[in-house]
Amino acid sequence: MIDGALAPLRILHLEDSDLDAELIEAELENLEHPVVIERVMTRDAFAAAAVADRYDLILADYVLPTFDGVSALGIARAQCPDIPFVFCSGTLGEDLAVEALKNGATDYITKQRLDRMTRTVVRALAEARARADKRAAEAALQALNQTLEARIAERTRELAEANAALQAQIVERERAEEALRLAQRLEAVGQLTSGVAHDFNNLLTVIAGNIEFLERAVLDERSKRRLAMMRGAAARGASLTAQLLAFSRRQRLDPSPVSLNTTVASMRDLLQSSIGGAVRIETMLQPDLWPARVDATQIELVILNLAINARDAMAVGGRLIIETANVAVAAPPTRPERPSPGEYVMISVSDTGTGMPPEVLARVFEPFFTTKEVGKGSGLGLAQVYGFVKQSGGGIRIDTVPGEGTSIKVYLPRDETEADGDDVKPEPVDCAVRHPPGSTPVLLVVDDDAEVREVTATRLVETGYDVREAGSGLQALAFLEADPCIDLIVIDFAMPGMNGAEAATEIRRRWPALPVLFVTGFADTGALAQAGVVGADGIVQKPFRDGELERKVARMLSARQAPGLRLVADRGRRS
Repeated sequence: MIDGALAPLRILHLEDSDLDAELIEAELENLEHPVVIERVMTRDAFAAAAVADRYDLILADYVLPTFDGVSALGIARAQCPDIPFVFCSGTLGEDLAVEALKNGATDYITKQRLDRMTRTVVRALAEARARADKRAAEAALQALNQTLEARIAERTRELAEANAALQAQIVERERAEEALRLAQRLEAVGQLTSGVAHDFNNLLTVIAGNIEFLERAVLDERSKRRLAMMRGAAARGASLTAQLLAFSRRQRLDPSPVSLNTTVASMRDLLQSSIGGAVRIETMLQPDLWPARVDATQIELVILNLAINARDAMAVGGRLIIETANVAVAAPPTRPERPSPGEYVMISVSDTGTGMPPEVLARVFEPFFTTKEVGKGSGLGLAQVYGFVKQSGGGIRIDTVPGEGTSIKVYLPRDETEADGDDVKPEPVDCAVRHPPGSTPVLLVVDDDAEVREVTATRLVETGYDVREAGSGLQALAFLEADPCIDLIVIDFAMPGMNGAEAATEIRRRWPALPVLFVTGFADTGALAQAGVVGADGIVQKPFRDGELERKVARMLSARQAPGLRLVADRGRRS
């Protein structure tokens, strides 16, 4: 019999014979369970009725006038494979029955033995229920396995994260301990150095003072020469003690707002002569650079010191790149020389030299530590830079790759008067004082190609103009910050980095009265128009045609109005 609730047993019956259908339905009453039978006789009716979960059992004749049981079995396996399928036919032989079972039938009954109907139906339903229970158990097991795998994966992830966090804490602690040891070592050396420098200054004061007294009394030239040698040695000793005091952060500083762009531009000739012609100097100066609050004289010494170190790191020449930028530091320092969080004006000096190995980088700021040959360096250069920068409230970062080069970034505090957003009015510059009326017009030629720049400048010099030169748009801006009293800018359009149109736009923004003449072989007319160029008079095509450059320069100079007094931005200041 059938177990479970008294819900009716739903049977789909495929049978074309009314008599056989009655006999089968009568036999199903022996189940002692409510039965609902839906009888169909055609393919379409069977296909429409054979839907999953709609019936508990399918009974099907094997041979029908327009249909057959094999086709019905195929439809049932495709549309409702979980419903038990039982053949009930008077023509089903043993071979056909076996073939039907192979094709997916649950069981079969011959119409001659309908007394087997009850047992066959009960067994078919029991097997179907067993299969359903098995599928449910397998699904539950799979779900459990997936849940277990998910829990294991989650726990593994949590353990990995905890381990990574622990490793990070260990690394951070080791870094902090190393930074503390380095800071303590530098502080101890600084205190010792400060005391030694103080004592040496006292000794040198006595020596230098007595040399001065002796020079007044000595008359013979030989003794005077000896005293001069002694005075020179005392001066060198004083210079060394000054460097020691700089490292120990005991030197006297006079901080004020300084435009580092102006400083770099004004030092270019000095730097080139100091490092020699084998090293090419390149500058990348940020146009809207904040003013730094720093001692103007000492920062020049820092830049020169770093440039000389860079030169010494390049055995057979190379490139020295000086860059300025506005920088906001957010992360706390991981080494004592690095800057604390805040806003800084950064100046970096980079080279294409040998770089530093880790063991050298670890000691690079220690006084008297040097990798140079005896007599080639005192080991106080970077120590002096370190002391000055830290005393000024900034920091240093060194990025180096052995065999490729080194970049030393110096972070100097931003001038607070600018940082607070005060409306600083530019001080007027009377260009008539620097270039009196009737004096030779001053032109600034800007071109990244040195040979083209030389040709352009030579033609203009031969015409009678006073010509200055710049190798990039940023160099032109730095030059104008140092000396805005220029009568005309002659600028190339196609330059790397800041092109001529971009440079001209910035020049017009900051010095609106200054005329600009473009020299170009190919130019984006849209960019030129945006830079303020109207018509062909503002452009000279390359190569130069006879007299075109000279004519257009003369025309622009003659058209310029009010050449006497021009109000411009003061060095390092903007309204």
